[in-house]
Amino acid sequence: MLLTIDNISKAYGDNQVLNHVTFALPFGQKLGLVGANGVGKSTLIKIIIGETEPDGGAVRLASGAEIGYLAQTLTTAETQTIDQLIDMTLGKIRQIEVRVRQLEALMAQPDTQSRDNLDCLLAQYTELTEQFERRGGYDLDYQLDQVMAGLDVAHLARDRRVATLSGGEKSRVGLAALLLAAPDLLLLDEPTNHLDFAALDWLERYLQEYKGGVLVVSHDRHFLNQTVTTIVEIQEHSREAKQYSGNYDFYAQMKEQERTKWIESYWAQQEEIRDLRKLMKKKAHTNPFARAPRDNDKFAYTFKTEKLQSSLSRDIRSAEEKLRRIEEEPIPKPPSELKINPDFDPQALTSKTPITVDGVSKRYDDHCVLDQVSCTVESQSRIVIIGPNGAGKSTLLKIMAGVAWLDSGSIDVAPSVVIGHLDQEQETLVTHGTLFDVYRDGRVGDWEEFKAELLGYGLFIWPDLMKPAATLSVGQKRKLQIANLMAQKANLLLLDEPTNHISLDVLEEFEQALLDFAGPVVAISHDRRFIERFANEIWEMRDGRLTRFLGSWERYGEVMRVA
Repeated sequence: MLLTIDNISKAYGDNQVLNHVTFALPFGQKLGLVGANGVGKSTLIKIIIGETEPDGGAVRLASGAEIGYLAQTLTTAETQTIDQLIDMTLGKIRQIEVRVRQLEALMAQPDTQSRDNLDCLLAQYTELTEQFERRGGYDLDYQLDQVMAGLDVAHLARDRRVATLSGGEKSRVGLAALLLAAPDLLLLDEPTNHLDFAALDWLERYLQEYKGGVLVVSHDRHFLNQTVTTIVEIQEHSREAKQYSGNYDFYAQMKEQERTKWIESYWAQQEEIRDLRKLMKKKAHTNPFARAPRDNDKFAYTFKTEKLQSSLSRDIRSAEEKLRRIEEEPIPKPPSELKINPDFDPQALTSKTPITVDGVSKRYDDHCVLDQVSCTVESQSRIVIIGPNGAGKSTLLKIMAGVAWLDSGSIDVAPSVVIGHLDQEQETLVTHGTLFDVYRDGRVGDWEEFKAELLGYGLFIWPDLMKPAATLSVGQKRKLQIANLMAQKANLLLLDEPTNHISLDVLEEFEQALLDFAGPVVAISHDRRFIERFANEIWEMRDGRLTRFLGSWERYGEVMRVA
């Protein structure tokens, strides 16, 4: 076994981050580690590399196996050039190459070596050449060019210092160096960040052919589907790990089956509770002395009625005991399916063009973010905006939502439009008071009904409601945003990276709710799975300019390949 995680637990104060997490990674297997933000995925990786000590349990790595972790690669690289960073990362391969050459020189002089010594040298040589070949040592220069091109950093001068690179460039250069080092175990924490669609496709193909083991933390469903053969989920509330032997689609299928079984078990138990209470009520109202004896044998009559009374008491006690056991550990009620404005009538959106953007420009200091952008959102639109970071996508969405000002141009929002806005940076989320205070802020009605409504979404459990909103994790804040969106009764949605920061099971439900929503939606996304399922129109933002592609993600890809 390449890696064994045995009963790992970790807590920070009262916050239990990992709870008896156990799983194993065989040689050559690719494993995806998933779960909501804050459940301890990155903490587990830090425990594996020895950066953090667990409270209990152990991590066991196969003897002689080498771990590669992206964050490690860049910790001391700021003052180095790209070439120096790559050479440092390839140090192990270079050492193997030097030793192989030394062994070749020694074995070329058999007259000076005893037979036993030659056999020993040959065994070392065989083992090292196998390692060298497995790590791509024989075609390292070719691999270097291929990896740098695949991750879109081939254009960077190799004598350029790492400190001068952008955050995305640093990440891609570090990933390139790590892949070239070809360690026995690759630990990748959200490797799809900062990669465009072409680089993502390349990385997926590369990892499919990778001979070592891979442990990857990712929320990218398409990436997981293409690269891993096992999914381990750290569950949000228990902080325990559950393993699924298959890719992401298999995991999603198993989660759906688990939910179906949960619903069936819950209603079966509710029916059993009703039957037990009905039985207890019936037995309690049964009076064995109510009928007069049919003959004059009062002794026999008394004996029979007392026996019946004893039987009734026994049945009632048995039912009470069964009910007590059920109520001690009841099956929790499954949450309702997420529905965004289920009462929305598309006819209520009276305008055929709910939003019109005409010649909008926006600058931040000397940087032009939007340059004469014009577009329309129709009543049936399913638009996804794509483009590199900093291209102006979020700014355009904020202007549409009315939370950012434009410098020139105009935007017209139809009077019947009620906008639901989900911002990526969570700037519009109120953080005063408790989580529940934020949810009911500005709403009139019964508090208990609001609590039942919020819990009914299945996004939070009861103790979460009184947590200070300012202390919530990014993932919890995202779920609170989604809950607010549900309660808002909007008829047009503007969503900035809606699939970020939430566990994959919640993501699947939220995505389905969006697909079922009858109103227009504009979403910014890098999530290929979401774009594939959702978009009927692609808007590409680049250098402040907007290009519109009518049709699906597949159609967009065909157009771009021809171009």
